[in-house]
Amino acid sequence: MVLFKVHKKCSGKRGISPAISSVIMTGAIVAILSVTLIFANNLLWSRVAEGDFDSSKQLMHTVGLQIDDVAWTVGRTETIRYASQYGEVVLEPSILNYTVTVNDGQEEYEFSTGALMFNLPTSRHSITNGYWENIFPSQNESLTLKGTSAPVVRVFAVERMPMSDGSYIRVVVAPAVRVLNSSISTSSSSTYYIKMYLPVLTAGEAPRLSQSITLTGESFAANTVNNVMSISVTVGFPREASPENFDSDFFNFPYDDEDISLPAPGTYDNVVLELYLSEVSVEFGLNY
Repeated sequence: MVLFKVHKKCSGKRGISPAISSVIMTGAIVAILSVTLIFANNLLWSRVAEGDFDSSKQLMHTVGLQIDDVAWTVGRTETIRYASQYGEVVLEPSILNYTVTVNDGQEEYEFSTGALMFNLPTSRHSITNGYWENIFPSQNESLTLKGTSAPVVRVFAVERMPMSDGSYIRVVVAPAVRVLNSSISTSSSSTYYIKMYLPVLTAGEAPRLSQSITLTGESFAANTVNNVMSISVTVGFPREASPENFDSDFFNFPYDDEDISLPAPGTYDNVVLELYLSEVSVEFGLNY
């Protein structure tokens, strides 16, 4: 009898030890947590930038109202403080030209003004290239702003790229012409008045010691024209050909020119234009 001895072959495989398993699991959890933390951190700071943009709308609205407060009193000063993680307010000088033409060119007045802009980098917050939003005033149907409650600025948000000064979503305060009408009649004569108001923003000091905007009424001038038969207002964009390209599409005014409505000839003995111009200096980082 031949005896056969059967040998069982060992596979050589051994189970992973609990220590190695724990290390692998811990590494996987750390990797997941790292990705989650990065995502949460990016989301948090994007929310901060979005909050900067939303609060800047109210900030610039307030700045526009303060311009109207200081413009018509020489020496009056107002300081508006703000806090922003990423944004900054700047003054773009001589960015708008307003021309008031009376009696078909017999009288012509031209004024150049800057505009205030809150610039927030699009790397931090962006909506879409070409975005434009009217913020103030709600009525935006003509070049001039009419009525006793009308402001002397327009406030809007715009995102436009590329521009040579950087990629920003901006909230802009742009000076505008306010028009008021009134009339005075006596037993012997009657007069119709067209009153126009325009603040001109100019650059002051900017030591940048704090996030603040200081507005000061520097000067005030008035021009009067009698026997007015026609008035037109035109806005120009002197830097539209420059690389910054602050042109009519950037400002998106409803019209670039407007003929002011006057009473029918013979309705009044005299039609008078009163044009009021105020210089408002803009300083940054000064606390009063």
